[in-house]
Amino acid sequence: MSRYRELLQEIESEPRRWLVTGAAGFIGSHLVETLLRAGQNVVGLDSFATGHAYNLDKIRALVGPEAAGRLTFIEGDIREEEDCKRACDGVQHVLHQAALGSVPRSLEDPIASHAANVDGFLKMANAARVSGVASMVYASSSSVYGDHPALPKVEDAIGNPLSPYASTKLIDEIYASTLHRCYGMRIAGLRYFNVVGTRQDPNGAYAAVIPRWIRIFLEGGTPEIFGDGETSRDFCPVGNVVQANLLAATTESAGGEVFNIALGGRMTLTELYGHLRDALVAEGVPCGDREAIYKEFRGGDVRHSHANIDKAVSLLGYAPESTLADGLRLTVAGFVAAGD
Repeated sequence: MSRYRELLQEIESEPRRWLVTGAAGFIGSHLVETLLRAGQNVVGLDSFATGHAYNLDKIRALVGPEAAGRLTFIEGDIREEEDCKRACDGVQHVLHQAALGSVPRSLEDPIASHAANVDGFLKMANAARVSGVASMVYASSSSVYGDHPALPKVEDAIGNPLSPYASTKLIDEIYASTLHRCYGMRIAGLRYFNVVGTRQDPNGAYAAVIPRWIRIFLEGGTPEIFGDGETSRDFCPVGNVVQANLLAATTESAGGEVFNIALGGRMTLTELYGHLRDALVAEGVPCGDREAIYKEFRGGDVRHSHANIDKAVSLLGYAPESTLADGLRLTVAGFVAAGD
């Protein structure tokens, strides 16, 4: 049995109280769902800046009334110290997902990204420290590798950030390391590599590539690829990210560390386009003859992303259970069924 499956059994037998920030968002809502299914008590915090109340409604319907009754939701903002303190009250583990994502968004408005991703992070981390939580896990990003050319990416070799968003995540890592050294705080960072899954928002100018492309296909259009299509990413199904959060929160030696969370492979955007189109055709969407439209490269984007996940495997017991094929198939099926 994997360490993760053992952990789920452990926490089911001895329920704990967890705080998930960004609970109405993509990754946050999957964390909330998994924890409720595992018999845990969950506090969800979200300002609805990018999250959606309907994600929480979906969770409640999926887990049933008994489990849904163990969710306490707070509409609040991580940029407000009082909201952070209120959310941390009586909590044992904090899973901090709230942020303003997107490289393009940060290039257009670096001040807003800093306020949410740095000020909000520090206020939440300090509230967690003062409240005496057992652990805090926060979402970092593969964007911190910046212009470092080596592949695969390893945690102790990063380059210069290529966007304000990447800078905010790197600052978070520096603060986390400082909090660990100065206060002994058990805080760990997870560098996500292009997470894939249902409930990822397909709308808006800053939507991630997979939900955006699926939406365009479903609307009868043809997605655009920025660049020559050879840009590559290490796409990771959201179930693996949930696993990594729970493992990092409950592993004492994770304090002060950062971990790559991915599958440890990579796929070009042209390859991704083909796989998504095939998956949609299999769901009955008539898009098999639509060829990608190639546009100019987009500023701030990292050219290649490929993670070495050895550190997470060895220290956390991380063992990805969902393959990329599974993740894409489930994501497409979910969007088609929802009519998104």
